[in-house]
Amino acid sequence: RDIPGTLTWQLDEGRTIVQERSIVREKRIIPSTGWQALFTCLAMLLGGILLIPTGIGIGGPGILLFFAGILMIPLGLIGLFGLMAIAPNDSRVLLLFGEYRGTVTESGFFWVNPFFSKKKVSLRVRNFETGSQTSPEEKNAQGQIVKQRTRTTGRPSKVNDRDGNPIEISAVVVWKVTDTAEALFEVDDYEDFVAVQSEAALRSLATRYPYDSEDHEVSLRGNTNEICDKLREDIQERLSDAGVTVLEARISHLAYASEIAAAMLQRQQAGAIVAARTKIVDGAVGMVEMALEHLQRDQIVDLDANQRAALVSNLLVVLCSDRHTQPVVQTGA
Repeated sequence: RDIPGTLTWQLDEGRTIVQERSIVREKRIIPSTGWQALFTCLAMLLGGILLIPTGIGIGGPGILLFFAGILMIPLGLIGLFGLMAIAPNDSRVLLLFGEYRGTVTESGFFWVNPFFSKKKVSLRVRNFETGSQTSPEEKNAQGQIVKQRTRTTGRPSKVNDRDGNPIEISAVVVWKVTDTAEALFEVDDYEDFVAVQSEAALRSLATRYPYDSEDHEVSLRGNTNEICDKLREDIQERLSDAGVTVLEARISHLAYASEIAAAMLQRQQAGAIVAARTKIVDGAVGMVEMALEHLQRDQIVDLDANQRAALVSNLLVVLCSDRHTQPVVQTGA
């Protein structure tokens, strides 16, 4: 999107496609209070009901009152359709015969043009887990809800990391609508758009980093905070034209796939054993060196080269063994 108001695609063959479009931006409006309009509409209804029989009773001169009463009743009824109540963290997008006129984000009781179409858009913070599926509510012919909207629990996605190892990964994304016009008019279904693009961003991120790393490079398991920040940025970039702001993205599940989990566990155990043995050997060598220096400094016993080698061998066996040693005491000369 180098040029405002355009979409740019870079194809594999080196070609570039630029499509011009008009991006609808949110316009916030403050409508008039609804209480005054409510009382006015009720007064018109009541006045129309009273004027009709009054005009009939007066006769010829009251024909104007009769028609005024007939006109006031439909005007009062139509005016009632302009009333709307908005809850906190809620909004109404106003359309006049398909043309966007503005968005009301303040909570309260208001009145707008009764010919406005009012679309409700929630501004509350929402969250979902990648891999979950949402089924819409179902209504019968009478408009009654027979099945509530449900959402399944998220299932981890199976992807290959940078090294080609199959892993299972899922994330929790926290988001909210910040531009109601873009959310309604730039994408078909912004909730489904957020779910699909978050899943795509998570898969793309998992293929760019290894599951684990031994040379201190960024990995999925070792650098959780950096990976989560990068995931949030990737999702926000994909949702830039959907009027949605990603507040947080956290990895909720990360593991090797079942087919290689046992082998990778043995690999991790082997690495831990090697690291532990290395530390034990380093400590044992230091203790042997300290023992030889102590014997030589205090002149406790004079050892030739063969005796020093035997002492070093015995001490290393005792210190590095994973089992209790059985000493052998020599009683001869």
